[in-house]
Amino acid sequence: MGLTGMGFSTVSLAVGAVMYWAVTAQGHGFRYSTVGVILMVVGAIGLVVSMIVFGASRPSGGRSRSYDRQAIDSQGRSTEVHEEVH
Repeated sequence: MGLTGMGFSTVSLAVGAVMYWAVTAQGHGFRYSTVGVILMVVGAIGLVVSMIVFGASRPSGGRSRSYDRQAIDSQGRSTEVHEEVH
């Protein structure tokens, strides 16, 4: 889901809020305000699930990373460097 799910959920929340608080018309056999409440509930659930999935898929900041690189100075001498970043 990730960012796309968060975006869709936010749009669903906004559309549901507009339908609930701003639309006064009624259809035949249903109310737009009821559809608005349903959209807000679905959007809120989707936003929570998307944040959980997005948060679990990102690497945690506690892991250390190591980098190996080679540096060459202006006189052509090379130096190997191994770095560990926490």
